[in-house]
Amino acid sequence: MRRGKLRIYLGAAPGVGKTYAMLSEAHRRVERGTDCVVAFVEHHHRPRTEVMLHGLETIERREIAYRGTTFTEMDVDAVLARRPAVALVDELPHTNVPGSRNSKRWQDVEELLAAGIDVVSTVNIQHLESLGDVVESITGVRQQETVPDEVVRRADQIELVDMSPQALRRRMAHGNIYTPEKVDAALSNYFRPGNLTALRELALLWTADRVDEYLQEYRTEHRVSKIWGSRERIVVGLTGGPEGRTLVRRAVRLAEKGAGGEVLAVHIARGDGLTSASPKELALQRILVEELGGTFHHVVGDDISSGLLAFARGVNATQIVLGVSRRRPWQYAFGPGVSATVAQESGPDLDVHIVTHDEAAKGRGLPAAARTARLGRSRTVRGWIVGLLGPVLLTLLLATAAPDVGLANDVLLYLTLTVAAALIGGLRPALASAAVGSLLLNWFFTPPVHRLTIADPHNIVALVIFFGVAVSVASVVDLAARRTHQAARLRAEAETLSFLAGSVLRGETSLESLLERVRETFLMESVALLERHDEAEPWSCVARVGPPRADRPDDADVDMPVGDHLALALFGRVLPAEDRRVLGAFAAQAAVVLDRQRLVGEAEEARRLAEGNKIRTSLLAAVSHDLRTPLAAIKAAVSSLRSDDVEWSEDDRAELLEGIEDGADRLDHLVGNLLDVSRLETGTVTAVIRETDLDEVVPIALIGIPEDRVDLDIPETLPMVAVDRGLLERSVANIVENAVKHSAAGQRVLVAASAMADRVELRVVDRGPGVPDEAKDRIFGAFQRYGDAPSGAGVGLGLAVARGFVEAMGGTVTAEDTPGGGLTMVLGLRMADGLPPSRTDLSAEGTT
Repeated sequence: MRRGKLRIYLGAAPGVGKTYAMLSEAHRRVERGTDCVVAFVEHHHRPRTEVMLHGLETIERREIAYRGTTFTEMDVDAVLARRPAVALVDELPHTNVPGSRNSKRWQDVEELLAAGIDVVSTVNIQHLESLGDVVESITGVRQQETVPDEVVRRADQIELVDMSPQALRRRMAHGNIYTPEKVDAALSNYFRPGNLTALRELALLWTADRVDEYLQEYRTEHRVSKIWGSRERIVVGLTGGPEGRTLVRRAVRLAEKGAGGEVLAVHIARGDGLTSASPKELALQRILVEELGGTFHHVVGDDISSGLLAFARGVNATQIVLGVSRRRPWQYAFGPGVSATVAQESGPDLDVHIVTHDEAAKGRGLPAAARTARLGRSRTVRGWIVGLLGPVLLTLLLATAAPDVGLANDVLLYLTLTVAAALIGGLRPALASAAVGSLLLNWFFTPPVHRLTIADPHNIVALVIFFGVAVSVASVVDLAARRTHQAARLRAEAETLSFLAGSVLRGETSLESLLERVRETFLMESVALLERHDEAEPWSCVARVGPPRADRPDDADVDMPVGDHLALALFGRVLPAEDRRVLGAFAAQAAVVLDRQRLVGEAEEARRLAEGNKIRTSLLAAVSHDLRTPLAAIKAAVSSLRSDDVEWSEDDRAELLEGIEDGADRLDHLVGNLLDVSRLETGTVTAVIRETDLDEVVPIALIGIPEDRVDLDIPETLPMVAVDRGLLERSVANIVENAVKHSAAGQRVLVAASAMADRVELRVVDRGPGVPDEAKDRIFGAFQRYGDAPSGAGVGLGLAVARGFVEAMGGTVTAEDTPGGGLTMVLGLRMADGLPPSRTDLSAEGTT
């Protein structure tokens, strides 16, 4: 079965005419004899849109009851049973009512398309999922109903329904979009001219990108290699040299001259890895390209000119910007260069701009110092010794010990020296050996000897062949040595990067350990990660390993920028250019680790603030009810006592005064708990630990609790505990009060203590309703009241304060089920071990 085709009308804002255009298309198809039905169209009571529904077959909607209200949605089953050729489905991002076949309408459309039914639908640009943040920043409104971009991009046809902001606002003012009472609010908010202009531009840009995708697909399917200049695309060829930034800026200026111009910077890296650009310079150029709105691309190719032209034609570019070659004049003997080759082979459909710059004709090869660094200075010196002194010593040896071995053997011996010089010191010592060897062969061993003339033409051919073979062999040997060196370096880089990737996967997030790894890898004395928030501000050190050095990247022996505001500074030695590739990976990882650490800190701070907000919200709730209730009782009693209209008896006055006292006690208890929670949150609770007998503290803690509600069992032989008397009193009082509140009338709470190994356990046992296992830890949170606690039962601070105080003393508070029903609170306290004797006055001071 063929898949149905999807056509979408895309608009920048409500009211531009998407639904009207969809219905007009439906009428055109019906007139052509196409079986077209309305699966779901919302006209929003707009007269002109409603009229367009006349004459079109409409599928009855499905009614769904949800939360006491009946809603209507598209009946997917009815549409599938009807099987029309074309179905009209309005508002593709719509969220269906719970109980529907699918949660989103675009999922309903996917079913229709899979069944072979063509669908025509509508979408506003603000409902595309990827543009949600952009639209919110423009309009201040976050769209709740969205559709994935991929769903819209897969549409076979997308038609932009466009309307100028002024025309749309006129339609709004005339009442063609919203009812009159909504017009003023809409015009002054969402439908402001600036909002509409920005949304319109967003829709045009998104549609242009989609059209460009269609063009690329068509060119690929039809194998079109010729460039079609549908829009200006400018490719900048970067070599990694210092002229790259000049080329990028020139390309951006060219792009700005044409509407919708696009800049693509590309670096073609040789596949053999024998020539490499400066990673630092390429990183800076990449940052510049992206800041100016372009894109950076890295392509591997054997031939730079062919790779650049293939890339340009692949992206349908119209212009190429290249710099004047940095070759020296004599180097043109080996070829015309990349710029000239690209200009010659570009063809008539691709313009090539060759830009002059300050680095022109200054040379592009590696400096001698770099070549020397590759092989090592000592090895290079040995190569020059072999290349220059070797032929002289060989000449002395042959002239004295074996003067008659023959010219052919002499040539082979000198050729051996040339190969040895190439193996040891590289190409230049080998070339010098070939030149010196040719002169010595001519002077000492080619008749007439001791003269530069050559009598026999065959000897001339032999010497020429010797020099050519020597140069060729030296080049091949040097090339093999360079490739061996490159392979060894790449293997070392791969091992280093593999270790770095492994550390990332293992979750090693310490910035100092990463910098230490950089210092060890590159044998540096000191490594620092520097940061600044603005170009005008000085650099500051975020992290450092090794002895402190300068705090500026410019003063470092090696600096690796990471964006505009971070840099990795290394002190100790200058790194060769090839080491900077790995250093760039370390620098990028350092930036990631720094961002991760800061995000963790921000998340922790956000969690702390959220917890604080939660406590403040709960505190407001407590103030609004639990504080006002005793205050209201106190005020009522005071007002009654002050009333002159009623003569109160002594008993009545005593009862009213008792009510005032009870209310004041409740307020004092509540305020005390609030202050305790505040102290625990800020970490200002300091326990004064002393040896204490439980039978001295627990009875004091039970003062104020009815004696007929508590049974006390504290053995006199119980070991002393290491606690703060005042904190322990408050903790026990809160726990016992909580147990009494949740026990039924007539039930008694048991408070018992026993010794367990190196600790003493104090158990508060009640026979109340108990607490499920999943809530046993939650009840110790601040402002937590489990179940349907009665009014006036407190704000849920008692257990939080008790656990906080006990943990401040090094103890524990846990909740267990009471056998037979109920809850048991277990306080685990440390036994005293040689602590000073208890001092009631000190511990009491710690609780006030």
